[in-house]
Amino acid sequence: MAAHRQSGFTLVEIAIVLVIIGLLLGGVLKGQELITQAKIKNISNDLNGVVAAVHAYQDRYRRLPGDDPGAASRWTLLNGTTVTGDNTISGSYFAAPTDTGPESTLFWAHLRLAGFIAGDTSTVQNASIQPLNAAGGIMGVQNGGLGLVGTIVCVDRLPAKIAQALDSQMDDGNARTGQVRASLQGASRAPLPANAPTADYVDDGGNFYVLCKNI
Repeated sequence: MAAHRQSGFTLVEIAIVLVIIGLLLGGVLKGQELITQAKIKNISNDLNGVVAAVHAYQDRYRRLPGDDPGAASRWTLLNGTTVTGDNTISGSYFAAPTDTGPESTLFWAHLRLAGFIAGDTSTVQNASIQPLNAAGGIMGVQNGGLGLVGTIVCVDRLPAKIAQALDSQMDDGNARTGQVRASLQGASRAPLPANAPTADYVDDGGNFYVLCKNI
């Protein structure tokens, strides 16, 4: 009785399969890198856009959005809201918006009602919601933090790779120094330390940062 020969893959066939797998992996990795670069560009554009919107608002109304005493009489939607008018933003960058404030959320309502940024203006609370950033966190403003003085704009929930890339594009790439700084962020949002960060970026695949810059 004749023995049956077992068929198998030839070296050429195995080589072809390995090449195909390599191309697929390369395409996946390239796609992931393109997505990351798109997020970096999107967040950078948003930060620059907020700075431009603030300057335009100040040029038109001679006041800082969020701390503009004339806003309540200018837009009836804001009746009942009060601000200090001291050219300083009160409240944290991640404060929950309400029907009356705080100034760090009214900042967004003032810009939206003035037409400088897009968003829902059906209620004060909706108009005051912080915009989402491309990494899945929020963008907010407050007065000072991380050693920065004056009004700062912050984006949070940034993976280390994205945070450091943004810092390198806009400043010196160091979380501890310059006009762009970042602090390691825990599982829940917390007030920013007043002093400059003491540690630089660490990309271990699990670290997330809140990054801030002066307006």
